[in-house]
Amino acid sequence: MGIFGFERFKIKRRKVIEIGIDSFASAPASNDNDRALDNSIALGELLERIELADKVGLHVFGLGEHYRKEFLDAASPVIIAAAAARTKKIRLTSAVTVLSAADPVRVFQSFATIDLISKGRAEIVVGRGSFIESFPLFGLNLQDYDALFAEKLDLLLQIRENEVISWSGQFRPELKEQAIYPRPLQNRMPVWLGVGGTPASFIRAGKLGLPLMVAVIGGETHRFRPLIDLYREAGAKAGHSTENLKVGLHSLGYVGTNTEKALDDYYPGYAETFTRIGKERGWQPVTRYRFDSQTGPLGALVIGDPESVAEKILRHSEALGGISRFTFQMDSAGLTHQQHMKAIELIGEKVIPMVNG
Repeated sequence: MGIFGFERFKIKRRKVIEIGIDSFASAPASNDNDRALDNSIALGELLERIELADKVGLHVFGLGEHYRKEFLDAASPVIIAAAAARTKKIRLTSAVTVLSAADPVRVFQSFATIDLISKGRAEIVVGRGSFIESFPLFGLNLQDYDALFAEKLDLLLQIRENEVISWSGQFRPELKEQAIYPRPLQNRMPVWLGVGGTPASFIRAGKLGLPLMVAVIGGETHRFRPLIDLYREAGAKAGHSTENLKVGLHSLGYVGTNTEKALDDYYPGYAETFTRIGKERGWQPVTRYRFDSQTGPLGALVIGDPESVAEKILRHSEALGGISRFTFQMDSAGLTHQQHMKAIELIGEKVIPMVNG
């Protein structure tokens, strides 16, 4: 797209789009003898990246939650708390908290503590997760996949609103006039609902009036517009303000100084990761042709130089009826620490001013 197209999107934009990064704390490839040391180094580098993101003006940094060898985020609140002590302005969130496998009381207490450490910068994105390892790990029945999440979300939201609660459900012992401490610094700590492509999840977020975080990691982003419309319609019918019905977009992406080189840097690790995951799910191996189709104007991947990336974020926002937040997922592509650091600098110094200037 040329400069005139970019200016068209800038003129139509009305509100600031928060821009940040979601990390899954990818573990480095290493032999077993060096694994613990390498993982320690990787977590140290991740905290350096969060510090840099704060310094160059990114709005938000999120940490995922997985229970697999290739990720180091199983105890993501611990990493977020460490980041909270080393940053000043950036908002810190989960991406996502797998609430089905967690105790909502402990989730609230962990993030309330992070909120106190960060002086009011904590958020939670809750979801059901894209992997299922947590179910056998914590003795849960996969057949209760949705029921567990619905019940635990209800409890989490009640704890957020009330210091003392009475509550009963199917999967957790009841609470009788129980006080939950500590309380966060924010009067109402933000809780977002992370969703994939299930219409019922979009409708649930709308009915509850929760901000929505949509993970679009493949296909064409504009195809999610009907689902987002369902969310907004459900929210309006439930009487929630349009201002509270925020939409965030989480996409695989990377920013380099040159688009062609950014694509070439990102592809090998992306292909390895998604071919490996694809074997578990019956997907076809990743090819460069399929990858390139995802990096075009309508594709979900947001990779390129700062101007190309800024244009695509604005294009996606327009296609979805306006978004409030965009987060890059970069660390599933085997990029080096130096490549991550440079991308963060470019996002803060170039992409954010272009999107919101």
